[in-house]
Amino acid sequence: MKIAIDAMGGDFAPLSVLEGTAEALSSYDGFNVILVGNLPLMQPIVERFGLNNNPRVEFVHAEQVVKMDESSTVALRAKKDSSITVAAGIVGRGEADALVTVGHTGAAVAATIVKMRTLPGVERPAIAVIMPSKDRKVVLLDAGANVECKAEHLAQFAIMGTIYSKLVLGISDPKVGILSVGDEAIKGNDVTKEAFRLISGMPLNFAGNVEGSDIFNDVVDVVVCDGFVGNAVLKACEGISKAAIHWLKKAFTKNPFRITTAILAQKVFEELKEMGNGEEYGGAPLLGINGICIKGHGSSSPKAVRNAIRVAADLVSKKMNEQILNKLKESNALLKINN
Repeated sequence: MKIAIDAMGGDFAPLSVLEGTAEALSSYDGFNVILVGNLPLMQPIVERFGLNNNPRVEFVHAEQVVKMDESSTVALRAKKDSSITVAAGIVGRGEADALVTVGHTGAAVAATIVKMRTLPGVERPAIAVIMPSKDRKVVLLDAGANVECKAEHLAQFAIMGTIYSKLVLGISDPKVGILSVGDEAIKGNDVTKEAFRLISGMPLNFAGNVEGSDIFNDVVDVVVCDGFVGNAVLKACEGISKAAIHWLKKAFTKNPFRITTAILAQKVFEELKEMGNGEEYGGAPLLGINGICIKGHGSSSPKAVRNAIRVAADLVSKKMNEQILNKLKESNALLKINN
């Protein structure tokens, strides 16, 4: 198994990416990596972490880098030798089984669609994020790959999210819900209403519509929506978590007694922080791509990169895409698979 890694993507690349890669190689077996990036710029860091002498590491030069503030489509056309485009091409040609990047999200989506294509039966890929609920985890998709969707896309997301929930969270029969403005079947817009009809006819554990608050109340295991809504939900949750930490610090530093209480409760706060820590998964998969792609946060630490590589290898070994294809054929609701 080989994993192509975009060494130049992200806020702290190539340092954090290369350090995380070195940690992954020392912690896990069963895969080799192809590091893609500007080799002269990477060389000092490669030598620092001993990657140049590692028999499990290959290098492919890519002269260009897609910056975080660049348009994804412009970058794809103007920077055909960018690290993300070259890495996606390596997977698309079958020279690697998976791609890991913490760079520009739009560029990653565009490059993988062009170079790797989507699975047969999948019109749009979706970013799937794992979010904390009361006593378990929930998969939300799409979290930003598609700002506009058709009902058929949401139905495809439901299938892909179900398989991902089974493989990563270990839920045998994930319950799926459509994010809407009410739990009644008549609520929502034309897209969600049609998606409700489509998903109802699929061999899925469909719970119907769910509201935003249900995401955190253990109502369902998979929540589907378009990327505009999903990304807004994700960013709102990130914002409220940071605000909550600020409010707690402010409340616990009002007087010496509260400061003492805060010190005594330090372990509790650490546990709370860990509940929403996405570094354990390292990133979010771009589901529906013909090949595994893990997209990490731009500010990913070496730990997050290490875990993104681990998750990519795990999804390849569990043959996630084959399971998605089988479920698409089984559902037969979208008539996209030739039986």
